[in-house]
Amino acid sequence: MKLYEIAHSRTGDKGNLSTISLIPYEEENYERLKEEISAEKVKDWFSELGVTKVDRYQVDSLKALNFVLHNSLGGGVTKSLALDTHGKSLSSALLEMELD
Repeated sequence: MKLYEIAHSRTGDKGNLSTISLIPYEEENYERLKEEISAEKVKDWFSELGVTKVDRYQVDSLKALNFVLHNSLGGGVTKSLALDTHGKSLSSALLEMELD
């Protein structure tokens, strides 16, 4: 099962950081996301981008996870040669992850 089958996501950026929210469609899937989607797993998922660190924040009141990806935008919006300098497609890339 792909992550997009049970959750949706949004992406933001600041400098060379990307933030990716992960929100289940059904509240009962929040616990599953907390168990399966670790900061390390997200870091490994985006390793080809050169991500050096991922912080994971749990927002239990909203039943959401937020990930901060360090060094994910090729130096930042004004320095990157990537087509998606803001990293807006990273949320879609995360949703392609397989769940156990």
